[in-house]
Amino acid sequence: MDTSKKNIFLTGAPSSGKTTVIEKIIERLHHPANGFYTEEEGIAGKRVGFMMNTVDGKKGYLAHQDIKSDFHIRRYGVSIENIEGIAVPSITPINRNVIILDEIGKMECFSEVFKKAVVRALDSKNIVIGTITLGGDDFILKIKDRADMEIHEVTPDNRDSLPGLILEKASELLTARS
Repeated sequence: MDTSKKNIFLTGAPSSGKTTVIEKIIERLHHPANGFYTEEEGIAGKRVGFMMNTVDGKKGYLAHQDIKSDFHIRRYGVSIENIEGIAVPSITPINRNVIILDEIGKMECFSEVFKKAVVRALDSKNIVIGTITLGGDDFILKIKDRADMEIHEVTPDNRDSLPGLILEKASELLTARS
């Protein structure tokens, strides 16, 4: 088994099911973990923003149509304060915890502090399970090119089998490290 690829990431088109796969992994992970995942927030079937949720229960908006910010993606103002106050501390390597990192995307990468925290997490001895946007800027492309990255594209055909596959890989990596 290749234990050099300890950063296991998902990519795929928007709404392909990346976060759903991450949520299933969190539910079934029998190992201490820290980190965050994002989810869409909607009102009457219309998306109004994106919420960040940490594994230990903190919440805050990543972006929302009502947030006033210097940073925007389409109609959503991005909360740099929440990225740096919620997401960044949550992905700090702790002991042998698995780090959940959903996602390395355009919104999150408006924060230089977040980008440094991502590199610190990926460089750590910890296993990192996360999502990364399709395409991306130079920073995102450099992350995808790392030798320690294993990236799976989420498709309708594999999204149900991916949680089990990734949990099995994480379990093998954890066993190899103990």
